[in-house]
Amino acid sequence: MRNFTLRLLRAVSLAVLVASTSVAGAMAQDAPAAATSEIPNADAVVATVGDQTITEADLAFAAEDMAQDLAQMPPEERRAFLVRILIDMKVMSQAAREAGMDKTEIFAQRQKYLEERALRRAYFNEAIAGAVTEEAARAEYDAFVQQFEPQQEVRASHILVDSEDKANELKAEIDAGADFATLARENSIDPGASNGGDLGFFGRGMMVQPFEEAAFALAEVGDVSAPVQSQFGWHIIKLEEKREASPPSFEQVAAQIQNQLLMRSFTEKVDELMAGVEINIEDADLKAKFDAQEAEEAQAAEDAQAAEEGAAAQ
Repeated sequence: MRNFTLRLLRAVSLAVLVASTSVAGAMAQDAPAAATSEIPNADAVVATVGDQTITEADLAFAAEDMAQDLAQMPPEERRAFLVRILIDMKVMSQAAREAGMDKTEIFAQRQKYLEERALRRAYFNEAIAGAVTEEAARAEYDAFVQQFEPQQEVRASHILVDSEDKANELKAEIDAGADFATLARENSIDPGASNGGDLGFFGRGMMVQPFEEAAFALAEVGDVSAPVQSQFGWHIIKLEEKREASPPSFEQVAAQIQNQLLMRSFTEKVDELMAGVEINIEDADLKAKFDAQEAEEAQAAEDAQAAEEGAAAQ
């Protein structure tokens, strides 16, 4: 359980790292800013503030720190925003030095924290994110395709009304040759009535049970069901098409696969680093709250994992 919950907490940590590097990567032509050697023109001067300079490397590092703010901003405005922030930083940091704030104990403690945060981010980009290549993602996709089991899907249209009498009346009109789509547009209370009641393709488990059973029981394209009741009302269902579900294209799932590989790489690397490391939380109340949080998050993760496995099995 401890290893599992640690992995869950690492998932939160991973999300923070990814969020902090995503916009910076986009500003550096989608390359994470793991080191100044990986930032194009890292030493190029963007602006000067008195006798101090602001470089492309400074912009990339600021983008990492302010990723969430930048994500809410139009791309064409981000660079100027960062320059403004860095100008303020240069002016205020110089004033702090002149006031002797860089000589205090709290500054030394803060500097140590910021150094370790920067090293953590650099290690993540270099040793973890760097392992998630397109080749690795395509290999994962190929394995997924090999294990993919096609499931039957149907495309159906329906007419939804609020009474059995009305449903029987419409079914009689359909049996007599009336156009299904026209009746749907004129009578159905479903929001999709304007397109003739077409629901598109769906597989098992995606519709309410009575509706699903009736739809999949239709044998031939063009068949129309008897009125079927669900919690929404009375349905008349027409089978439009049948097919076997095919796996999504690589492009459709590439981002999801890359995230899965990133989480796997992150977990494996941190497990390796944590091996043999003893962790103690001195304060008993803090430890109790930490343990309670672990238990709550572990349950949430187990529920999410079960839901994911159930969806993958369908």
